Formats: sequence, structure tokens, C-alpha cells
Amino acid sequence: MPLLAFWESNPDEVSQTSIEQIVAMAGDGNLRDGSLCSDELRQYLTQSDTSKLASYVEHCLSNSFAKGGQVLQDLVNELGRRLDFKVANGRYQGTVNAIGFDGIWLSPEGHTIVAEVKTTDAYRIPLDTIASYRRKLLDSAEIAEPSSILVLVGRQDTGELEAQIRGSRHAWDIRVISVDSLLKLIQLKENSDDSETGRKIRSLLTPMEFTRLDSLVDVMFTTATDVEATIIHSAAEKAETSDVITSKETSTTPSGWEFTDATVLDAKRVKAIEALAKQLGTKFIKKSRALYWDSSHETRVACSVSKRYTKGSYPYWYAYHPQWDEFLGEGSRSFFVLGCMDLNFAYAIPLDILRKNLSALNTTTTERSTYWHIHLSETSNGLIALQLPKSSRQLPLDDFRVPLDQS
Repeated sequence: MPLLAFWESNPDEVSQTSIEQIVAMAGDGNLRDGSLCSDELRQYLTQSDTSKLASYVEHCLSNSFAKGGQVLQDLVNELGRRLDFKVANGRYQGTVNAIGFDGIWLSPEGHTIVAEVKTTDAYRIPLDTIASYRRKLLDSAEIAEPSSILVLVGRQDTGELEAQIRGSRHAWDIRVISVDSLLKLIQLKENSDDSETGRKIRSLLTPMEFTRLDSLVDVMFTTATDVEATIIHSAAEKAETSDVITSKETSTTPSGWEFTDATVLDAKRVKAIEALAKQLGTKFIKKSRALYWDSSHETRVACSVSKRYTKGSYPYWYAYHPQWDEFLGEGSRSFFVLGCMDLNFAYAIPLDILRKNLSALNTTTTERSTYWHIHLSETSNGLIALQLPKSSRQLPLDDFRVPLDQS
């Protein structure tokens, strides 16, 4: 059975399978340029969770196996996609008439990175050869300026390679990063809600002059501000009403604020995303903390989770942000998913229906942005509805219900 079909019918079994076995199951099991094995493997990786990709990377670096270097190359290119680069996979083996790059990464900001993947820096890397790949790509108009080279090394210790680059004439065009650090950057981006954080993270992978430290400080400040905004957003929920259901999953600060454990909220979000994916017959990849898309980027989801409030006008409260609306609008099939901590189902509101009702929602403007208030209430017949306060109406949500325990 082809790898993708087997994964679709036996996801739990495939999730327990090593990357070596995955390769053996793909196509004819012979990983080479232009093969069905390569196509199926790459399709599978585009639909795999980042955490699964990380485990595959670790296996490649800890175990010696046939085609391990080629597998690592495909994994690293997929990691580039997780940072929102448009990635063109390179060849596994060079030929006389082909340019021997490992990957071409084009950022949303228009900077092109020629990626070179190495398992280790134990051997000197021919920097002139790598630089020639970039020059040939520019000469053939396959890439455009601005461009640079990024050497991605499997092992953390890159001191030998760093010294080699510093002492070469290519020092201003080449940067080096370990795959482990690349994974940390992806984790940071996926736990963020601000698109600016992703842009700053991508900037770290391009040549940067650090005699003046402003640009590096800017990256750190943007990331820290994003984390702070997340805390402020959580506190805003408390300001909306006074009491919530308390449990061991909720903690109280000395100032009286009550927060649901972020891990519990994220688990509920993942459950809602997985349930919708199953209902739609697709698989979602995490773009940021609240945003997901499929491998084609055509089906998109923004997902927010609320605990249940016991006092006040509404049992569930959310915010809908302009950047979420922009992200959803760039897909062909998009949903705003609302999770409720105490319910075993979520609501997936299609974007077109949500947009028709945005003008009827209240908004709040902060120093950072303006967002819409999403309030859910229980109707007299026990169903859930979205409040539309500016039109004195309700939008029943039962048609958009997604059971979280789907057989």
C-alpha cells in the first residue's frame, strides 16, 4: 500500500514508525532524484507535525543508515517551510548539467536563501563550490537578489565551520546554523501570535552586521513583546467578567487573576483542530499558536479556546484579530474555530459567514491593534449562539458544530 494511503488509514501505526521505515514504505523504497519514493516522502513530511519532524531529524543524526543524508536534506527543507519560506527542493546528487544546491528558500520579504545541508562539519566544506551554486542560480535567473547562503549543520558544534567561513572571502554571504537551533526558532514562531515575530526570526538566517547591535535587539524586543501581548490578552478575559469555573487546571495569582493552564488550553485547541481535519478529510499543520493550514495552504483555520464563565452575560468569550482575518482570507476554504473547555464539541464558523457578521460585533482598540469581541451565549433551548450586539440578533452555531470524539 502506498505510504500516503497507509498513513490515511493507519495514522497511529505510522506515527510509531521510524523514518527509515517511512522511506521504505514510500514508492519503491529507493530514494533517488525524481522517484515516486521521493515524491511520497516529501508529501508525507509536508503533512507531519513539527514535533514529528524533530524526532526524524534526531534519528538521522543519531543513526547511520542508507540515504540518511538525503532524508535529512528533505527534513531540513520542510523545516524551512515551517518558517513560511517558499521552498524548492534541490537534488540529492549533483549532475553535470544541474546546479547542485540542496534547497532554495524564498522568504515572504523577498530574500532568497540557497540552503546547504550537512550532517556534520567534521570535514572542511568547499565554500567556493557552494558560492558557485548561488552565482549560477543568479546568472540563470532562477533566483534574484537579495540572496545569501545558509549552511545547516546537523550537529550543534559548528566551531570548525564558523572559523572556515570567517577566514574566507565569502564571510559576508554565508551564515551557518545547527538544525537544533533551527527547530528552536520554529518552536518560537509556532508559539507566537504575531506575524512580525516570524519576520524577525527569518531575518536571523540572513547575513547581518553585528558591529551595531540594533537589529539583533529588535528581534529580541519583538519576540518579548509578543509574549507580553499573549499575557495581556489572557488578562483581558478576566476583565470581561468576574468569575470562572475553577479547577486544578486553573491557577490564581496573588493579584487575583485566574488563568487556565496554557497546556490545557493548547490540548483542547489541538483536539478541535484534529476533529475538524478529520471532518474535512485533510491534515493541518501549525503555522502559529492559533493559526493552522493544510499542506496546500488552501484550507486554513484560526482557533481560539475559552473557559466557561459562571457570572456575567456570556459563558464564553473570545477575540478575533485582523491578522487572523487576513490569514484566513488568503485561503480558499477557511474557518474560525471556537473551542469551549467544558464541552466535547467545537464550532467551526466558515469565514464568509463570519465576515458577514463582523459589523454587528463590538470591538476594542489597543496600542497594538483593534480586535472584535466574540461572545457566545446559551439560548432558551440550550443551544449555543454568537451574540451580534450591534444588530440585536444572534447567530445560531449548531450547524457548525464539530464533535471532538469522532469515531
